[in-house]
Amino acid sequence: MEVLGKIKMIGETQSFGTNGFRKREVVVTTEEQYPQHIMVEFVQDKTDLLNNFQVGQNVKISINLRGREWVNPQGETKYFNSIQGWRVESLQEGAQGSNMPPVAPAEAFAPADNLNEDDHDDLPF
Repeated sequence: MEVLGKIKMIGETQSFGTNGFRKREVVVTTEEQYPQHIMVEFVQDKTDLLNNFQVGQNVKISINLRGREWVNPQGETKYFNSIQGWRVESLQEGAQGSNMPPVAPAEAFAPADNLNEDDHDDLPF
């Protein structure tokens, strides 16, 4: 899965516990009718992927959705979701449609005017 948008915020790398767990968050604002502010977290060695990016830059982030279950001390089960990034790419202005094939000129779709009504259609259906 991917998230496309403009970087709104890049957080500092955070370290947790004695086991060396690291996390860094980035917020990307999508460019659609109702823009969404999507927070994506990068963990461990992936935190360094954000070093070369800055606020305002258009990016494509490859993500994985993660979910986990947690039972609180009262015995209630809770569920949590997170969005983890594993690759981030810079997008040039207008590059989002660059993998689209070129559009044929309108005249390529003009009706044929050299048809003869005496020609019979030999298709089997």
